[in-house]
Amino acid sequence: MSGYLLALDQGTSSSRALLFDAEGRIRGFAQRELRQIYPQPGWVEHDPEEIWDSQREAALEALRASGIAPGEIAAVGITNQRETTILWERATGRPIHNAIVWQCRRTAPLCERLRAEGFDRVILERTGLVLDAYFSGTKIRWLLDHVPGARERARRGQLCAGTVDTWLIWKLTGGRVHATDPSNASRTLLYNIHTRAWDEEILRRLDIPHELLPEVRPSSEVYGETERAIFGVSIPIAGDAGDQQAALFGQACFHPGMAKNTYGTGCFALLNTGAAPAPPQNGVLATIAVGLRDGVRYALEGSIFIAGAAVQWLRDGLGVLRSAEEVEELARAVPSSEGVYIVPAFVGLGAPYWDMYARGMIIGITRSTTRAHLARATLEAIAFQVRDVLEAMEAASGVTLAELRADGGAARNELLLQIQADVLGRPVVRPAITETTALGAAYLAGLAVGVWKSTDEIAQHWRMERRFTPQLTTVEREALYRGWKRAVERARRWVEPEAG
Repeated sequence: MSGYLLALDQGTSSSRALLFDAEGRIRGFAQRELRQIYPQPGWVEHDPEEIWDSQREAALEALRASGIAPGEIAAVGITNQRETTILWERATGRPIHNAIVWQCRRTAPLCERLRAEGFDRVILERTGLVLDAYFSGTKIRWLLDHVPGARERARRGQLCAGTVDTWLIWKLTGGRVHATDPSNASRTLLYNIHTRAWDEEILRRLDIPHELLPEVRPSSEVYGETERAIFGVSIPIAGDAGDQQAALFGQACFHPGMAKNTYGTGCFALLNTGAAPAPPQNGVLATIAVGLRDGVRYALEGSIFIAGAAVQWLRDGLGVLRSAEEVEELARAVPSSEGVYIVPAFVGLGAPYWDMYARGMIIGITRSTTRAHLARATLEAIAFQVRDVLEAMEAASGVTLAELRADGGAARNELLLQIQADVLGRPVVRPAITETTALGAAYLAGLAVGVWKSTDEIAQHWRMERRFTPQLTTVEREALYRGWKRAVERARRWVEPEAG
């Protein structure tokens, strides 16, 4: 059997495709940007057909660039922006509305109403999640409420719902497979992570017909085959995981107590807790890390909504940067941010605060503040947010992290990772391959079709590229962090809650 794996990495800002060989090396790559749609402040959408078109084009370009024939691909693995929600017609595959993106806050009033009724306790106990507009369940409810006739059509079995992985599997198989995996299902607010089934009480409370929902299958399993017309051959689809869980798998964090942070549009730290879920507390979530043949593995997660997106804002919103890559050079132009703090709560704050009504803030500006200070403060804000969630995860799990494995696009920024080590007071380790989200999807697909026999075999491929060690004193570190906590408190609950 050929050892090549095609990983489809569908993210918030782009669709990417990577080809890996049996050693985990990248043999081909392509990327297509994805348009962001903002119908009104706080709302974020994507065009589902554009998601599909951009992902298909990226896959075909990656194949062309690699020189690898489609017939040499052993399997396809899928990883995706999680919580982003799509509804489409079962008969035609036509979406009934734009995708509602995970960043979208339109369902905050519904969340407030359910919280006032005490239903957030049921959600937390059964799903491991806080009741927040971030997750998919209230997005499905909004679509059923606002698209004419949608709920009745859903009850008649005429509509399908899914996160982006489900949409891509549907499109790749020509509508033959409507499925997801436990890692994505566990991010919907609708999936009971203890019974590992869609929760009927939650579905009733949100008035979501069960007929809408996909089948939940293991993360590493042959789901079906691609339509021959797409690649010229049929290829097994054999791996599926939400992007952050895929990155945990790609970082070979297979044992309890191992953790990674992905630096992307947002930041997402996951800590492997093994075969049983740790209780969600201190603002961190319990989630399913992966579903394998021998059962599921759980994780604690801290979700930060805005990380790399803050750098994009410096570029696109303020014109401080010509390109996102320029942020490191500009931030290095000053030795510190000189008391300037940026709280990038553009869509509220995620873990550990879960404040839907926080908003972004720049504080500490003086007449001597320059764009270099803003650049450095933005990188520091990313690192401070990561410390927030890691401390909460350590408190919830009782584990003290020895090190943090880093990945994602912004992990190439060496100043950011040095700041992260300084802020944490712990080493930060960057692997030789930072494309760990796509690599995790490839590993899951390869396990299912026999390219790799076990996670132990996969772990042997992980290699460290660089280790960043703390350089600040404890006094310096804690003084910086105290300033951050003061800034966050000033940004919280800035917007008045809307009536539900």
